[in-house]
Amino acid sequence: MNVLETIDLKKYYGKNETTVKALDGVNINVKRGEFIAIVGTSGSGKSTLLHMLGGLDRPTSGKVLVDNKDIFNLKEDELTIFRRRKIGFIFQSFNLVPVLNVYENIVLPIELDGNTPDSQYVDKIIKTLGLENKMYNLPNNLSGGQQQRVAIARALATKPAIILADEPTGNLDSKTTIDVMGLLKVTSSKFNQTIVMITHSEEVAQMADRTIRIEDGKIVGDDK
Repeated sequence: MNVLETIDLKKYYGKNETTVKALDGVNINVKRGEFIAIVGTSGSGKSTLLHMLGGLDRPTSGKVLVDNKDIFNLKEDELTIFRRRKIGFIFQSFNLVPVLNVYENIVLPIELDGNTPDSQYVDKIIKTLGLENKMYNLPNNLSGGQQQRVAIARALATKPAIILADEPTGNLDSKTTIDVMGLLKVTSSKFNQTIVMITHSEEVAQMADRTIRIEDGKIVGDDK
């Protein structure tokens, strides 16, 4: 069953001869529980695609379906709520709140939605990611790898339909990159979590279950 689908997705900037086709008719399907890497060089359209998948930017035309819902049919406030409930984000720069401790950062999106965290589920995530002894630490007392683990835990905690990872190892050294990618694979399989990750690194991409290649705004390869 597809949890994520794009239909003839286009994003154009400018007009006439100055038109830049950042995305030019992208069609992808992602099944529940898949861990997918979208690979492309700088300027290939991969970041634009991720922003569209997450509802952070609107396309020129085409559709993005998350859990069979066309997200761009939603009004702005509806899209904000849908994004918070259905889409988890992991960023290269971690985006943790510096004045909140590890646990508070993890459950923040749930509490922003007015809900009570599922403590058993959150504890399971924390143990899986090896954060039990860091619960009360502030982000600036953590290493880069530990901060990224917190970001992964935060993305998982809401039980989203998909997690979108934007160059999640971009700020990490090679050893920590391998550790974080291993944890992403473990969490994908253990929690049946769908993950779509963009990266420019072929080595990082090889650790995903499937690789989609994008160049000049078009899908040029999909190793299903």
